[in-house]
Amino acid sequence: MSTDPSPFAGTLLGETIAAVVPRDPAAESAARERLDRMTKPPGSLGVLEDVAAQLAGIAGSCPAPLPEPASVAVFAADHGVHVQGVTPWPQEVTAQMVANIVAGGAVVNAFAAGLGARVVVVDVGVAAPLDATPTLLDRKVRPGTADLAVGPAMTLGEARQAVETGIEVATALAADSGCLITGDMGIANTTASAALVCCFTGAVPAAATGRGTGIDDPTLARKIEVVSRAVSRVPARPTTPEAALAVLAEVGGLEHAGLTGFLLGAAAARVPVLLDGAIAGAAALVAAALCPTAMEYVLAGHTSVEPGHASALEFLGLRPLLGLDLRLGEGTGALLALPLVTSAARALRDVATFDSAGVTEKN
Repeated sequence: MSTDPSPFAGTLLGETIAAVVPRDPAAESAARERLDRMTKPPGSLGVLEDVAAQLAGIAGSCPAPLPEPASVAVFAADHGVHVQGVTPWPQEVTAQMVANIVAGGAVVNAFAAGLGARVVVVDVGVAAPLDATPTLLDRKVRPGTADLAVGPAMTLGEARQAVETGIEVATALAADSGCLITGDMGIANTTASAALVCCFTGAVPAAATGRGTGIDDPTLARKIEVVSRAVSRVPARPTTPEAALAVLAEVGGLEHAGLTGFLLGAAAARVPVLLDGAIAGAAALVAAALCPTAMEYVLAGHTSVEPGHASALEFLGLRPLLGLDLRLGEGTGALLALPLVTSAARALRDVATFDSAGVTEKN
């Protein structure tokens, strides 16, 4: 069992980290053995065999239950760095898109409907006031972060509160979900994501900063300069959980913090969690620094065109299931990968073995 870091003792964050245990090696080994005995050449399902074994290890049983129903949690927040001109989109678009998702009109809704997944939006820091509904949870920590270009984006207390909000959401959804999926919404959140990637992986801002919603060259140059200023305040990569939370507070977003807790909560509940794109990848870096074992419960849905996302996944040792040049967020790429995860679990459960099917094996 993970050790509860003293800075978080007596907190929900500390209790959650302590509750995360490694995957079950016996169940994982049993899955590998069954995969090799199934009516197919050994290893012929490629990466899906790794997914099937991982799911068995997560569940502690072989075969693992199917990862359904799935639930998408879209963490929404605004960013003070918006004033630096890092995106041409007005800040009010965050609240408008939240309303669109709640109304069922976003891409995430269309993809989720086809897969039987539910979508919940979590307001952890939208600048505008929003009315809570059954599918919009009011968990606002503050109305947007401060400008990360000139100082800390939030306080340590606010960062931990947002992380613990994510834990609570994951715990609630895990009670009746077979898979959790990360989603996000927040204008300017790729700026904070790039800063987090640089701080946790050592990547340089020019390599980790992308065009986000499709910015032009002058805006990209300004965005890289902003990320550079923010990263310069973090002298070294964090090596302790306490330092990881401090970096999150310094340059991260409230939705990053919420997603960090969401990943930790999923791991503590022993439910697989599918990562979406760049924002989720940046949050996973924080979660891994807080509790490395939590990454055993994570699958990377895809790799986006944001360059920092690939850097984050490589640093975490996560292999993306899809590469479709997506850059939308919301949970869309992870949802598209969900059928692959379900197929891996279904194959492990349903495909006959050579002996049960009476099929002669190769000599």
